[in-house]
Amino acid sequence: MAVYTLAFIAYAVDVARRSAAKPVPAEARELVGAGALAGADAPARPDAPARPDASAPLTTASRGARIGFALTVLAWALHLGGALLRGLAAGRVPWSNMYEFALTGVAVIVGVFVLSRLWKDLNFLGVFITGLATVFLGVATVNYYVEVTPLPPALQSYWLVIHVFVATLATGFMGLGTGLSILQLIKEKRDNGFLRSLPSPVQLEDLAYRVGVIGFIFWTFTLMAGAIWAEHAWGRYWGWDTKEVWTFVIWVIYAGYVHARATRGWRGSRSAWLQIIGFTAIIFNFTIVNQFFAGLHAYSGL
Repeated sequence: MAVYTLAFIAYAVDVARRSAAKPVPAEARELVGAGALAGADAPARPDAPARPDASAPLTTASRGARIGFALTVLAWALHLGGALLRGLAAGRVPWSNMYEFALTGVAVIVGVFVLSRLWKDLNFLGVFITGLATVFLGVATVNYYVEVTPLPPALQSYWLVIHVFVATLATGFMGLGTGLSILQLIKEKRDNGFLRSLPSPVQLEDLAYRVGVIGFIFWTFTLMAGAIWAEHAWGRYWGWDTKEVWTFVIWVIYAGYVHARATRGWRGSRSAWLQIIGFTAIIFNFTIVNQFFAGLHAYSGL
């Protein structure tokens, strides 16, 4: 958590610096770049420091963003080590209760962000991801921490590995997509300071949709695997348990999101809000449903 906090600070400082920087007009950048006069009669000095440019790409020219990403990778490595040690201490996979699921789930969310660098540079999401990781881990440690306990009989199955791990993967991609959707909405309303360095709202929406579709595919498998596991554990595929119902509600929201955007032409803020509502339902399912609704999944609140 301490390293995630340092990463968040580095990203936040970079965002503040870029928000305060005045953009350099394109004509001026071209003239200076070509060695033209900078001012009335003073030649441009090749060794002069570059002026802060809020319209420059966030991750390629920003020292703060690079430091933030390096700290995020370090925090993620320590995070994975902690989850691995928890699993070794328990002699099982570390996701049988709310604390362990939060520990693993946040690691997957950060991991998706870190590994996305191989596909697309999403460093502009650094403040959102590291802030989310710090808050979620803090809440989980304060409110949900429990000592290592034996698995209840219903969890003593290989489906625990499959079902819960795929659910965490889905949550990771959906969390990343939600961050992109939030930035899309903000950029649609304002486009100054730090926001000038982000992709356009249309590009953010396209990225959010791609990531959201991957999350939806994993969540579909989560729903199917949960039904198969329920048949093995309780002798029925579906029993309208509160947890089962909310898992299905989340699936319906994301199915509506994918369908509405792909076939109904829902673009812009409506598309973004659907993804945000879906991720909010995931958080509600993990917190409120686990703690305050009775059912066969009550062990998930341990």
